[in-house]
Amino acid sequence: MQRSVEILEVGPRDGLQNEPGVVPTATKVDFIQRAVAAGIRRLEVASFVNPKRVPQMADAEDVLKALPRREGVHYVGLVLNRKGFDRAAAAGCTEIGMAVVASDTFNQRNQGVSTRESIDAWLDIAAAAHAAGIRAQVTVSAAFGCPFEGEIAPERVVEVAVACAQGQPHEVAIADTIGVGVPSQVTDLVARLKAALPGMPLRGHFHNTRNTGLANAYAAVEAGVGVLDASIGGIGGCPFAPAATGNIPTEDLVYMLRRMGVETGVDLERLIATARWLQDQLGRNVPGLLVKAGSFPAQPAVAA
Repeated sequence: MQRSVEILEVGPRDGLQNEPGVVPTATKVDFIQRAVAAGIRRLEVASFVNPKRVPQMADAEDVLKALPRREGVHYVGLVLNRKGFDRAAAAGCTEIGMAVVASDTFNQRNQGVSTRESIDAWLDIAAAAHAAGIRAQVTVSAAFGCPFEGEIAPERVVEVAVACAQGQPHEVAIADTIGVGVPSQVTDLVARLKAALPGMPLRGHFHNTRNTGLANAYAAVEAGVGVLDASIGGIGGCPFAPAATGNIPTEDLVYMLRRMGVETGVDLERLIATARWLQDQLGRNVPGLLVKAGSFPAQPAVAA
Protein backbone atom coordinates (compact mmCIF):
# COMPACT_ATOMS: atom_id res chain seq x y z
CA MET A 1 0.00 0.00 0.00
CA GLN A 2 1.19 3.52 -0.83
CA ARG A 3 2.13 5.80 2.03
CA SER A 4 0.50 9.04 0.90
CA VAL A 5 -2.75 10.09 -0.77
CA GLU A 6 -3.80 13.50 -2.03
CA ILE A 7 -7.28 14.77 -1.11
CA LEU A 8 -9.33 16.78 -3.58
CA GLU A 9 -12.00 18.61 -1.56
CA VAL A 10 -15.27 18.77 -3.52
CA GLY A 11 -17.62 20.11 -0.84
CA PRO A 12 -17.79 23.70 -2.13
CA ARG A 13 -19.00 22.44 -5.51
CA ASP A 14 -20.30 18.88 -5.45
CA GLY A 15 -21.46 19.35 -1.88
CA LEU A 16 -23.21 22.71 -2.02
CA GLN A 17 -24.76 22.25 -5.47
CA ASN A 18 -27.06 19.61 -4.01
CA GLU A 19 -28.34 21.83 -1.21
CA PRO A 20 -32.00 22.88 -1.54
CA GLY A 21 -31.15 26.53 -0.90
CA VAL A 22 -28.48 28.86 -2.24
CA VAL A 23 -25.56 29.36 0.14
CA PRO A 24 -24.29 32.98 0.24
CA THR A 25 -21.08 33.70 -1.64
CA ALA A 26 -19.30 34.89 1.51
CA THR A 27 -20.10 31.60 3.25
CA LYS A 28 -18.73 29.61 0.30
CA VAL A 29 -15.52 31.62 0.40
CA ASP A 30 -15.23 31.09 4.16
CA PHE A 31 -15.80 27.35 3.64
CA ILE A 32 -13.00 27.16 1.08
CA GLN A 33 -10.60 29.16 3.22
CA ARG A 34 -11.26 26.90 6.22
CA ALA A 35 -10.46 23.86 4.08
CA VAL A 36 -7.22 25.47 2.89
CA ALA A 37 -6.31 26.29 6.51
CA ALA A 38 -6.77 22.59 7.28
CA GLY A 39 -4.15 21.70 4.67
CA ILE A 40 -6.27 20.97 1.58
CA ARG A 41 -4.40 22.07 -1.54
CA ARG A 42 -6.84 21.11 -4.31
CA LEU A 43 -10.45 22.26 -4.03
CA GLU A 44 -13.34 22.04 -6.44
CA VAL A 45 -14.79 25.49 -5.78
CA ALA A 46 -17.47 25.99 -8.44
CA SER A 47 -19.09 24.64 -11.56
CA PHE A 48 -19.39 26.82 -14.64
CA VAL A 49 -22.71 25.53 -15.90
CA ASN A 50 -26.09 26.98 -16.81
CA PRO A 51 -27.28 28.82 -13.66
CA LYS A 52 -30.87 28.03 -14.54
CA ARG A 53 -30.11 24.32 -14.12
CA VAL A 54 -27.82 24.66 -11.09
CA PRO A 55 -28.74 27.94 -9.35
CA GLN A 56 -26.48 27.08 -6.40
CA MET A 57 -23.48 27.72 -8.68
CA ALA A 58 -24.69 30.97 -10.26
CA ASP A 59 -22.05 32.96 -8.35
CA ALA A 60 -19.05 30.98 -9.63
CA GLU A 61 -17.18 34.06 -10.87
CA ASP A 62 -17.86 35.94 -7.63
CA VAL A 63 -16.46 33.07 -5.57
CA LEU A 64 -13.24 32.96 -7.61
CA LYS A 65 -12.87 36.72 -7.44
CA ALA A 66 -13.09 36.68 -3.64
CA LEU A 67 -10.60 33.86 -3.08
CA PRO A 68 -7.03 34.83 -2.13
CA ARG A 69 -4.37 33.32 -4.35
CA ARG A 70 -1.93 31.03 -2.56
CA GLU A 71 1.08 29.27 -4.04
CA GLY A 72 0.47 25.54 -4.30
CA VAL A 73 -3.32 25.82 -3.91
CA HIS A 74 -5.39 24.87 -6.95
CA TYR A 75 -8.94 26.17 -7.30
CA VAL A 76 -10.74 23.74 -9.59
CA GLY A 77 -13.70 24.67 -11.75
CA LEU A 78 -15.99 21.99 -13.17
CA VAL A 79 -16.92 22.56 -16.83
CA LEU A 80 -19.10 20.60 -19.21
CA ASN A 81 -18.51 22.46 -22.48
CA ARG A 82 -16.28 25.07 -24.12
CA LYS A 83 -18.42 27.96 -22.90
CA GLY A 84 -17.97 26.74 -19.34
CA PHE A 85 -14.22 26.43 -19.84
CA ASP A 86 -13.96 29.97 -21.20
CA ARG A 87 -15.79 31.23 -18.10
CA ALA A 88 -13.56 29.23 -15.75
CA ALA A 89 -10.39 30.43 -17.45
CA ALA A 90 -11.53 34.06 -17.32
CA ALA A 91 -12.44 33.67 -13.65
CA GLY A 92 -8.93 32.52 -12.79
CA CYS A 93 -9.26 28.79 -12.18
CA THR A 94 -5.82 27.19 -12.04
CA GLU A 95 -7.30 23.78 -12.80
CA ILE A 96 -10.40 22.61 -14.60
CA GLY A 97 -12.17 19.29 -14.46
CA MET A 98 -14.66 17.88 -16.90
CA ALA A 99 -17.11 15.03 -16.44
CA VAL A 100 -17.88 12.56 -19.23
CA VAL A 101 -20.58 10.05 -18.33
CA ALA A 102 -20.05 6.41 -19.27
CA SER A 103 -23.81 6.10 -19.83
CA ASP A 104 -25.23 7.83 -22.91
CA THR A 105 -28.66 8.26 -21.29
CA PHE A 106 -27.23 9.91 -18.19
CA ASN A 107 -24.89 12.08 -20.28
CA GLN A 108 -27.87 13.30 -22.30
CA ARG A 109 -29.82 14.12 -19.13
CA ASN A 110 -26.88 15.76 -17.39
CA GLN A 111 -25.19 17.53 -20.29
CA GLY A 112 -27.66 17.49 -23.17
CA VAL A 113 -25.34 15.61 -25.54
CA SER A 114 -24.11 12.08 -26.14
CA THR A 115 -21.05 10.63 -24.44
CA ARG A 116 -19.13 10.82 -27.73
CA GLU A 117 -20.00 14.50 -28.08
CA SER A 118 -18.77 15.14 -24.53
CA ILE A 119 -15.51 13.35 -25.31
CA ASP A 120 -15.03 15.58 -28.35
CA ALA A 121 -15.80 18.65 -26.24
CA TRP A 122 -13.28 17.49 -23.63
CA LEU A 123 -10.54 17.07 -26.24
CA ASP A 124 -11.15 20.62 -27.45
CA ILE A 125 -11.19 21.95 -23.87
CA ALA A 126 -8.04 20.03 -22.93
CA ALA A 127 -6.16 21.55 -25.86
CA ALA A 128 -7.34 25.04 -24.91
CA ALA A 129 -6.38 24.46 -21.26
CA HIS A 130 -2.90 23.27 -22.17
CA ALA A 131 -2.43 26.33 -24.39
CA ALA A 132 -3.52 28.60 -21.52
CA GLY A 133 -1.32 26.90 -18.91
CA ILE A 134 -4.33 25.60 -16.98
CA ARG A 135 -4.19 22.10 -15.53
CA ALA A 136 -6.96 19.89 -16.93
CA GLN A 137 -8.35 16.60 -15.65
CA VAL A 138 -11.29 14.45 -16.63
CA THR A 139 -13.72 12.22 -14.74
CA VAL A 140 -15.57 9.22 -16.15
CA SER A 141 -18.86 9.49 -14.28
CA ALA A 142 -21.36 6.71 -13.51
CA ALA A 143 -18.45 4.30 -13.80
CA PHE A 144 -20.15 1.65 -11.67
CA GLY A 145 -23.80 2.11 -12.50
CA CYS A 146 -26.40 4.41 -14.05
CA PRO A 147 -29.84 5.26 -12.64
CA PHE A 148 -31.31 4.94 -16.15
CA GLU A 149 -29.31 2.15 -17.84
CA GLY A 150 -28.38 0.05 -14.80
CA GLU A 151 -25.03 -1.77 -14.70
CA ILE A 152 -22.15 -0.23 -16.63
CA ALA A 153 -19.67 -2.71 -18.10
CA PRO A 154 -16.07 -2.04 -17.04
CA GLU A 155 -15.06 -2.37 -20.69
CA ARG A 156 -17.23 0.66 -21.43
CA VAL A 157 -15.55 2.70 -18.70
CA VAL A 158 -12.10 1.79 -20.03
CA GLU A 159 -13.21 2.67 -23.58
CA VAL A 160 -14.33 6.14 -22.47
CA ALA A 161 -11.20 6.68 -20.34
CA VAL A 162 -8.87 5.72 -23.20
CA ALA A 163 -10.69 8.12 -25.54
CA CYS A 164 -10.42 10.92 -22.97
CA ALA A 165 -6.73 10.18 -22.38
CA GLN A 166 -6.01 11.42 -25.89
CA GLY A 167 -6.41 14.91 -24.38
CA GLN A 168 -3.36 14.29 -22.13
CA PRO A 169 -5.16 15.00 -18.84
CA HIS A 170 -3.36 15.64 -15.56
CA GLU A 171 -5.26 12.56 -14.31
CA VAL A 172 -8.27 10.40 -15.08
CA ALA A 173 -10.88 9.87 -12.37
CA ILE A 174 -13.54 7.22 -12.01
CA ALA A 175 -16.71 8.32 -10.25
CA ASP A 176 -19.36 6.20 -8.55
CA THR A 177 -21.89 8.95 -9.15
CA ILE A 178 -24.87 7.12 -7.65
CA GLY A 179 -23.00 5.11 -5.01
CA VAL A 180 -23.61 1.56 -6.21
CA GLY A 181 -20.07 0.19 -6.50
CA VAL A 182 -18.37 -2.27 -4.15
CA PRO A 183 -14.66 -2.79 -3.39
CA SER A 184 -14.16 -5.78 -5.70
CA GLN A 185 -15.42 -3.68 -8.63
CA VAL A 186 -13.03 -0.87 -7.71
CA THR A 187 -10.08 -3.26 -7.58
CA ASP A 188 -11.02 -4.74 -10.96
CA LEU A 189 -11.64 -1.42 -12.70
CA VAL A 190 -8.45 0.20 -11.42
CA ALA A 191 -6.45 -2.81 -12.65
CA ARG A 192 -8.08 -2.55 -16.08
CA LEU A 193 -7.35 1.18 -16.29
CA LYS A 194 -3.74 0.72 -15.26
CA ALA A 195 -3.30 -1.86 -18.00
CA ALA A 196 -4.99 0.31 -20.62
CA LEU A 197 -3.37 3.59 -19.53
CA PRO A 198 0.08 2.75 -18.13
CA GLY A 199 1.57 5.66 -16.21
CA MET A 200 -1.67 7.67 -16.12
CA PRO A 201 -2.41 9.07 -12.62
CA LEU A 202 -5.80 7.86 -11.38
CA ARG A 203 -8.27 9.49 -9.00
CA GLY A 204 -11.33 8.07 -7.26
CA HIS A 205 -14.66 9.79 -6.55
CA PHE A 206 -16.96 7.66 -4.42
CA HIS A 207 -20.41 8.39 -3.04
CA ASN A 208 -21.59 6.82 0.18
CA THR A 209 -25.20 6.46 -0.92
CA ARG A 210 -25.31 2.76 -0.02
CA ASN A 211 -22.66 2.92 2.72
CA THR A 212 -19.83 1.55 0.55
CA GLY A 213 -17.96 4.81 -0.10
CA LEU A 214 -15.18 4.44 2.46
CA ALA A 215 -14.74 0.75 1.64
CA ASN A 216 -14.37 1.68 -2.02
CA ALA A 217 -11.86 4.40 -1.14
CA TYR A 218 -9.83 1.84 0.80
CA ALA A 219 -9.88 -0.53 -2.18
CA ALA A 220 -8.78 2.29 -4.48
CA VAL A 221 -5.83 3.19 -2.26
CA GLU A 222 -4.83 -0.46 -2.00
CA ALA A 223 -4.99 -0.70 -5.80
CA GLY A 224 -2.68 2.30 -6.20
CA VAL A 225 -5.02 5.26 -6.75
CA GLY A 226 -3.14 8.35 -5.59
CA VAL A 227 -5.92 10.94 -5.28
CA LEU A 228 -9.36 10.72 -3.67
CA ASP A 229 -12.27 13.16 -3.78
CA ALA A 230 -14.13 13.86 -0.57
CA SER A 231 -16.56 16.43 0.84
CA ILE A 232 -16.30 17.94 4.31
CA GLY A 233 -19.25 16.72 6.36
CA GLY A 234 -20.19 14.27 3.62
CA ILE A 235 -22.56 16.74 1.96
CA GLY A 236 -23.47 16.52 -1.70
CA GLY A 237 -24.64 14.26 -4.45
CA CYS A 238 -25.89 14.73 -7.99
CA PRO A 239 -29.01 16.83 -8.67
CA PHE A 240 -29.63 14.97 -11.95
CA ALA A 241 -29.57 11.43 -10.53
CA PRO A 242 -32.42 10.26 -8.29
CA ALA A 243 -31.30 9.70 -4.66
CA ALA A 244 -27.58 10.09 -5.51
CA THR A 245 -26.70 11.52 -2.13
CA GLY A 246 -23.66 11.22 0.04
CA ASN A 247 -20.06 12.03 -0.83
CA ILE A 248 -17.39 10.50 1.41
CA PRO A 249 -16.88 12.81 4.41
CA THR A 250 -13.37 14.24 4.16
CA GLU A 251 -12.78 14.01 7.88
CA ASP A 252 -13.92 10.36 8.03
CA LEU A 253 -11.64 9.50 5.11
CA VAL A 254 -8.64 11.31 6.60
CA TYR A 255 -9.21 9.55 9.94
CA MET A 256 -9.16 6.14 8.24
CA LEU A 257 -6.07 6.93 6.21
CA ARG A 258 -4.21 8.41 9.18
CA ARG A 259 -4.89 5.34 11.32
CA MET A 260 -3.59 3.22 8.42
CA GLY A 261 -0.37 5.22 8.31
CA VAL A 262 -1.23 6.89 5.00
CA GLU A 263 -0.28 10.57 4.94
CA THR A 264 -2.61 13.22 3.54
CA GLY A 265 -1.02 16.43 4.84
CA VAL A 266 -4.41 17.46 6.25
CA ASP A 267 -5.21 18.50 9.82
CA LEU A 268 -7.98 16.19 11.02
CA GLU A 269 -9.09 18.36 13.95
CA ARG A 270 -9.50 21.38 11.68
CA LEU A 271 -11.59 19.28 9.31
CA ILE A 272 -13.87 18.20 12.15
CA ALA A 273 -14.21 21.80 13.31
CA THR A 274 -15.07 22.88 9.77
CA ALA A 275 -17.71 20.14 9.48
CA ARG A 276 -19.29 21.38 12.72
CA TRP A 277 -19.17 24.95 11.44
CA LEU A 278 -20.80 23.77 8.22
CA GLN A 279 -23.69 22.26 10.17
CA ASP A 280 -24.36 25.67 11.67
CA GLN A 281 -24.32 27.32 8.24
CA LEU A 282 -26.69 24.76 6.70
CA GLY A 283 -28.95 24.59 9.75
CA ARG A 284 -28.91 20.79 9.88
CA ASN A 285 -26.72 17.83 10.77
CA VAL A 286 -24.28 16.63 8.11
CA PRO A 287 -23.90 12.91 7.24
CA GLY A 288 -20.31 12.57 8.47
CA LEU A 289 -19.61 10.56 11.62
CA LEU A 290 -16.46 12.14 13.05
CA VAL A 291 -18.38 15.39 13.40
CA LYS A 292 -20.33 13.49 16.08
CA ALA A 293 -17.78 11.03 17.49
CA GLY A 294 -14.54 13.03 17.24
CA SER A 295 -11.14 11.52 16.50
CA PHE A 296 -9.25 8.81 18.36
CA PRO A 297 -7.05 9.04 20.33
CA ALA A 298 -8.86 12.13 21.53
CA GLN A 299 -7.27 15.39 20.42
CA PRO A 300 -7.87 18.94 21.70
CA ALA A 301 -10.87 20.42 19.91
CA VAL A 302 -10.20 23.17 17.39
CA ALA A 303 -12.54 26.13 17.53
CA ALA A 304 -14.81 26.46 14.52
